[in-house]
Amino acid sequence: MRSTSTALCCVWPCSGQPAGSLKCQADTADFEWMMWFSTFREHILFALSGHVLFAKICSMLAPQYRSLVYMVYGLLAVWTSMGWTYVSLMLSHCILLYSISLVKIRWLCFVAGFCILATFKCEPFISWQAGFVEGDFELRHILFYSGCGFTIMRCMSFALENCERKDGNYNILELLKYNFYLPFFYFGPIMTFDTFYEQVNKSDLTRKERELWNISLQGLIHLGVIIVVDVLFHFMYILTIPSDIKLLKHLSDWSLVGLAYVNLVYDWVKAAVMFGVINTVSRLDHLDPPKPPKCITMLYVFSETHFDRGINEWLCKYVYNYLGGKHENVVEELVATLCTFGVTILWLGPCEIVLFWAFFNCFGLNFELWTIKVFSMEPFASFETAMSEAMSRRIRAIFNTFNFWCIVLYNLMALNSLDFVKLVAKRLLLKGFPITTIIVMFVTYCLIQVIKEQERRQALVDDPDPLPPAPPLNAATATSPPTAAPQAVADPSKEKAE
Repeated sequence: MRSTSTALCCVWPCSGQPAGSLKCQADTADFEWMMWFSTFREHILFALSGHVLFAKICSMLAPQYRSLVYMVYGLLAVWTSMGWTYVSLMLSHCILLYSISLVKIRWLCFVAGFCILATFKCEPFISWQAGFVEGDFELRHILFYSGCGFTIMRCMSFALENCERKDGNYNILELLKYNFYLPFFYFGPIMTFDTFYEQVNKSDLTRKERELWNISLQGLIHLGVIIVVDVLFHFMYILTIPSDIKLLKHLSDWSLVGLAYVNLVYDWVKAAVMFGVINTVSRLDHLDPPKPPKCITMLYVFSETHFDRGINEWLCKYVYNYLGGKHENVVEELVATLCTFGVTILWLGPCEIVLFWAFFNCFGLNFELWTIKVFSMEPFASFETAMSEAMSRRIRAIFNTFNFWCIVLYNLMALNSLDFVKLVAKRLLLKGFPITTIIVMFVTYCLIQVIKEQERRQALVDDPDPLPPAPPLNAATATSPPTAAPQAVADPSKEKAE
């Protein structure tokens, strides 16, 4: 842990340098960011550049074999970085889950996949499998766990899709192409097998108008964000300060609440940039990868809260939506959320902070459904019907305001310590009451109203309500007295207010 004087070098000059000097020591608390964009950036850039080069050559000379070239390059890259024994371990997991998928029993695929995933979370299986990695370098453990975890999730997706296939089975070569696609192998995101299979085997490689320009612009934006964040790390120690509880106690309520919010915004920026770099490479390969996560500022309901859209789509497709159905029954929703967060706990690794995070987010997701159910009953339903649309949205925004800060506090657990979350909650709700609490909640309320209005306008653009056809003109209507213009009938299935 840094000392207070070091942590505050964003405010005062350090090492005798003038104020604003970039020679101040940068905040290196986030190992993942430093690994990607500082320590091992040359290695990552070299591997991805080689993939882009070979993929482009293959797309021009033999586009029908491009997926095979992706697999071969990925296998060679993994072999070079981790050794042939590690590749053999990954191949054994692929072959095992492929063999189980031939039985086409869905629950058996789940049991086998989760049992294999559990072997990477407990001893002595971890040490035994870690021995398959050759060499000793700093990135070894990160690549080992991330590669194994994503491999198992991809193999489970393949097995479950093979269970759903009616005519025959997918070839094991398709699984290897899917798993050893290098941009996704170590760090994700995860594409479900059916999506990847459809996109990687499409014959038409013609790009849309200005698509290549948009990909280039996306890459430049990510580069700009990386530079800005790297510069800010020399002035804003937003990741180191939360670990110093003594320093936090001397901060004002506004500074503490702002620090908590900025921590979540940074985590979103990190996820968006890291997945964005990978997505840029995959889009060059004519794939449509999962989109970056939704910004924390736009989240006011638990059902849209996620920081990895690939894992979120995997869980929704194979667990949450499969068990929850239409998400209208309280019991089915409870079972679906418990199973979903159970898989998430296994994926992240069971520990105290993960269990706390999963419990509160699971409770928040179910509490939303319970609240919807209660307010859809009488007399609440009649009260809302009698209200204007604007008043109904204001009342909903009040509830969403408290929801927003619950999401912020719950997800801070996964990023910082439980002591930091307790301190922020105490300052926001107890020690800062009433002035800090009311002002923060009012600003959040206004923010949610702006977000709701933006979402309403975007929904109207994406799915406009069609106007009814004009009535035909004939002699009878020509001689009849003028009537009021026909009113458009609102389609309940296309309600835009919420």
